[in-house]
Amino acid sequence: MAIELRSDTFTQPTPGMLQAMMAAPVGDDVFGEDPTVNELENLLARQFGMEAGLFCPSGTMTNQIGIKMHTQPGDDVICDQLSHVYQYEGGGIAVNSACSVTLLQGNRGRITAPQVAAAIQPDDVHKPHSSLVVLENTSNRGGGACYNFAYIEAIKELCVANGLKLHLDGARLWNALVAKQETPAQYGRVFDSISVCLSKGMGTPVGSVLLGTAADIKKARRIRKVLGGGMRQAGYLAAAGIYAVNNHLPLLAKDHAHAAAVAQVLQSKSWVKEVLPVETNILIFNTTDAMPAAKLVLQLQELDVRCLAISSQSIRFVFHLGVSDADTDTLCDILQQMPA
Repeated sequence: MAIELRSDTFTQPTPGMLQAMMAAPVGDDVFGEDPTVNELENLLARQFGMEAGLFCPSGTMTNQIGIKMHTQPGDDVICDQLSHVYQYEGGGIAVNSACSVTLLQGNRGRITAPQVAAAIQPDDVHKPHSSLVVLENTSNRGGGACYNFAYIEAIKELCVANGLKLHLDGARLWNALVAKQETPAQYGRVFDSISVCLSKGMGTPVGSVLLGTAADIKKARRIRKVLGGGMRQAGYLAAAGIYAVNNHLPLLAKDHAHAAAVAQVLQSKSWVKEVLPVETNILIFNTTDAMPAAKLVLQLQELDVRCLAISSQSIRFVFHLGVSDADTDTLCDILQQMPA
């Protein structure tokens, strides 16, 4: 069986999760009557210390709803140039919110308060109105890099002083919480809205939850309907999220350890130019000119290892609960046996 490293979205429900899904009481969530969806939304809102939550099919949808509910057409959104909301959401900021974007060159996807301050548009009719800052933690294209929470707090202070909202793309926030030994409540106190994904490291089949104030989530529910995101008996999916939150969080540390172990092997290879520091479950490394990324991907595929080339000389491995200790040992052996 192939070792799947292309993404942590390839996870499969565990037997316990499947049992929880099949046993879930359900209703019609568009009517607000699915008890299991309501339970998931309330569970995460309590954990993050926020007023309400909204279950959606994807993290892209929760991000796009969050951006739309905080902006008006013609506004400007500030984010890092590697941000998922800009790179991988189909131009949704322009399509859904009719906003422009100011891109910052941060450190592996992480920006600072001084950078944000310099990016805020002046009060000038020729310029768009800066209304929202979006952070991503962990940073996907930054190789799973985590923010220093003090930097987030500094950005929040700046946003408050300038009347900007602060949204978090927390697709892999669970990984950051484990790696940095932080709590959900810390994030709930700082961000105006948070998107948390359940279908990556947490291992559910589908779903993300948008968290915010009761008024914002009421607005978000209408936006979700317009985007076609209202689901009916979604409790079967929400039950997987509840199970993951209650059972899978401690497992993330093992994914981080697997990534670090493989990174150590890669550092000994002559065809590896650089391995980005490993903080969580994402491992990105750059190959030399002699080993194009596409060539290495094909070589590994022939050895039943599936991974992703994210540029001509860069490869991404993503570890998750579907990659066991034995799989990691096998991967290390494969890499060690490849020519140095």
